[in-house]
Amino acid sequence: MSSGTSLFYLSSGVRLGNSDSGAGLPVVFLHPTPLNRDYWQPLVAQLGPLRAIVPDLRGHGLSELGSGLPAGLFARVPDAPALTMEQLGTDILALLDHLGLSTAVFAGCSIGGYVLLELWRRAPERIRGLAFVCSKPQPDAEANLEKRAATIGQARAGEAEKVFDGNALNLVGATTRALRPGIVAEVRAQMTLTAEAVVAVQAGLAVRPDSRPTVATITAPVLAIAGGEDVAVTPSEMEAFRLAPGGCEYHVLADAGHLAAYEQPEKVAMIMSFWLQRFEA
Repeated sequence: MSSGTSLFYLSSGVRLGNSDSGAGLPVVFLHPTPLNRDYWQPLVAQLGPLRAIVPDLRGHGLSELGSGLPAGLFARVPDAPALTMEQLGTDILALLDHLGLSTAVFAGCSIGGYVLLELWRRAPERIRGLAFVCSKPQPDAEANLEKRAATIGQARAGEAEKVFDGNALNLVGATTRALRPGIVAEVRAQMTLTAEAVVAVQAGLAVRPDSRPTVATITAPVLAIAGGEDVAVTPSEMEAFRLAPGGCEYHVLADAGHLAAYEQPEKVAMIMSFWLQRFEA
């Protein structure tokens, strides 16, 4: 990330990277896969004064994957080690401890949102608010599980670059691609996972729990922003966050895809800035 200081910390003995910039309300931003923390840079630049803490998830960007990840969890590919939401949650809690933060507001896109749900299950007392961008509480459907198994097969066959080429096209909304064709190359440049990391991430995503019961326990304020052209997470799936008892502010950006915060940072910043005001009193 071009702004902020690049720092490293340890979680379970693995070296992980993050940036920490600005001052004020601490907000932790968790990026989607297979991108890195640069995903949030355009949005953070548009937000008002705050302390932006933006880690690279394990196996992404500057963060190591580590070894010893559990296998046998994903039935379709039983020998695949899985980077679970539990492990990623442990990593983020280690980051909070490293920075000496007792509480923060959190924002997550896609897998980043799945980690937020794990954090709520583990440490709700450390969460002041949760912003979900193109993420959902539902587990993988059968078609998704089959696709993850196929992606693992591609990565193991040395075709991870083809996977990333497809991701760069499909994750960006059709309208954004038409208006800003260069964005495909921008997001593609953030996709630097090793084949081993692709396998572990896909297996971990496949076995993530059904978090709809978790949503029913969220007493912190929730913000949900969906992309109308998102091929991975539909606006109707994100409506499940409306059931959060702490209240949910729900928005749909009709002409955004799965990478809404990168595609339309000005619009997302406008929505998020207004929502964040409640934490500054």
